[in-house]
Amino acid sequence: MENEYGLVCSFNPTFSVPGSKHGWISRDHFALDQGPVILMIENFRTELIWTLMRRCPYIVDGLRRAGFTGGWL
Repeated sequence: MENEYGLVCSFNPTFSVPGSKHGWISRDHFALDQGPVILMIENFRTELIWTLMRRCPYIVDGLRRAGFTGGWL
């Protein structure tokens, strides 16, 4: 969803709200660059993102096809 300020951080069109034809829409907004920041913080704390990435065969295969070698590949 989008309004005059840009993208809203979340919405649920299936949750009916009296007086709204679009369901529930968050009143908050996130800048588009904030999503990667949250991922970087979690990766710093637990290395979850790196772990998931290393286990994903599509990412590993894509990196190898792109010519990347060494390291954890």
